[in-house]
Amino acid sequence: MVLGSAIHEGLAVYHCRLQIQEPPVSSEIKDHFLDAWHAAETQRPIQYRDGEQRGNLLEQGIALLEMYLAEPPPQNIVAVEEPMLVPLHNSSGEFLEKPLIAIVDLLNRDECSGLTVTEFKTSGRRYGEFEADTTLQATCYAHAVQERYDEPAAVKYTVLVKTKKPAIQRLETVRSDADLGRLGDIVQNIERAVEAKAYYPIENPMNCSGCPYRLPCRDWKGQSSTDRELLQVSHAREVASC
Repeated sequence: MVLGSAIHEGLAVYHCRLQIQEPPVSSEIKDHFLDAWHAAETQRPIQYRDGEQRGNLLEQGIALLEMYLAEPPPQNIVAVEEPMLVPLHNSSGEFLEKPLIAIVDLLNRDECSGLTVTEFKTSGRRYGEFEADTTLQATCYAHAVQERYDEPAAVKYTVLVKTKKPAIQRLETVRSDADLGRLGDIVQNIERAVEAKAYYPIENPMNCSGCPYRLPCRDWKGQSSTDRELLQVSHAREVASC
């Protein structure tokens, strides 16, 4: 997660430069990546997976940034890391009490296709199209942009694959009005489950690998109050904030 967060910092600087039409400086972008990494190290010890080493991860991060910077830059940027606090509604058009909080990595406009949200992921593997087409995260982004800008938006996943030979994968997905209403139905029913204290794991290949609650979630047997509290937080992170 530290690598992904640090790369996000570098990408945000790059996109902000493009948005204000100032020439991006590669060294500045890399410096923000390294500063974010060093800041994370001062906050808490970084847990490395088997086979991972600090120096190798830093090299991978720089290589992925360089690969992305070498590609044609995104055009007509509307927003970078913009927080959106928007209402949610169910499929019946009824508004929920709690709003949705979403922060999009990048939002740009194409003259032909309109608005597109780009979500950047750092992963040790390529994503499947089914993951992009079914994840609630994309639905949250599509809903937030439609509420904020009063027009639909596609969602594009740009996956920075940190394999031995770094690669960039792109997946695009769209959501219908029915999908947005279904999002509200899901949130509404999760709220009811939380009120009834009916907690259970939500296992998702898009999120589990980097989730800080993965181990207690895997150990959950439906008995421990501690596990229930952790899973309640996990539910809230999964649905209410993207």
